[in-house]
Parts: sequence; C-alpha cells; structure tokens
Amino acid sequence: MDPHIANDAAAVEFLHSGKVLPSTLPFSEAVRVGDLVFLSGQLGIVPATLKLVDGGIREEARQTMENIRTILEAHGYAMTDIVKCTVMLADMSEWNDFNEVYRTFFGDRFPARSAFGTSGLAIGARCEVECIVAAMRPRAGR
Repeated sequence: MDPHIANDAAAVEFLHSGKVLPSTLPFSEAVRVGDLVFLSGQLGIVPATLKLVDGGIREEARQTMENIRTILEAHGYAMTDIVKCTVMLADMSEWNDFNEVYRTFFGDRFPARSAFGTSGLAIGARCEVECIVAAMRPRAGR
C-alpha cells in the first residue's frame, strides 16, 4: 500500500462531543481533515435534544451560534478560528434579523460567508449554519 494514502487516511478525525447534538443522528458534528475542521450544519436546538428554542429567528440564530461555540470549545477551538460560514435561512426576509445576532459572535474580523434561502430546513428551523475552521494551532488539552 502506498504510505501517502495511509497517512492521508490517518489525518481524518470524526468528532463528536455529545454537548449539543444527540448521538443518535447519522452524522458527525465535525470532521477534521488536516488543518481544517468542517462543522456540520447547526440549528437553534436546545443542546442534547432536537427541540428548537422558542422565540423565532433571533432566538434560533443566537442558539445556533451558541451551539457552534460549544462544539468548537469542546474540541479546543474558538469562534476566531472560523474562516467560512454558510448560512441557510428558511425565509430570506429574516436576513437582517439573523445578521444582527450573528455579528455579536465575532469581533471586527468576520469569516467569509455565503447565505441563501431554502424551501425548508430540518425540524422546521428558521436558520442553519455550517462552518469551516482553520485548525492550525494545537488544540487545548491535546
């Protein structure tokens, strides 16, 4: 077997902290590949449940971003390590409301971002956010 292929396979790490997503879901909360971490799309759920927080787009956006922060911190990363976000909104007319909440989770340096409207999101969510993290610094506790 080619040793380069074996080394590449060893560089893939499937991550699940159990702090946000129920372990019964058929996907990893994040996957690390070399110096990048890909977070699965996060919703505004109460951690360890599939129940959306009450309050509409602003509260869902806040909980979504809190869930992202929780997952990152569980694996030794921070919001400042995010380099790209993809935002999915059930209703693009809520884009400004989402942005008002989103901006509070970053200082003056925002990740690259795309946003688009959907015809529906899982469990009736108003927003979903997936992120890519630059994992160039050593993780805490590792």
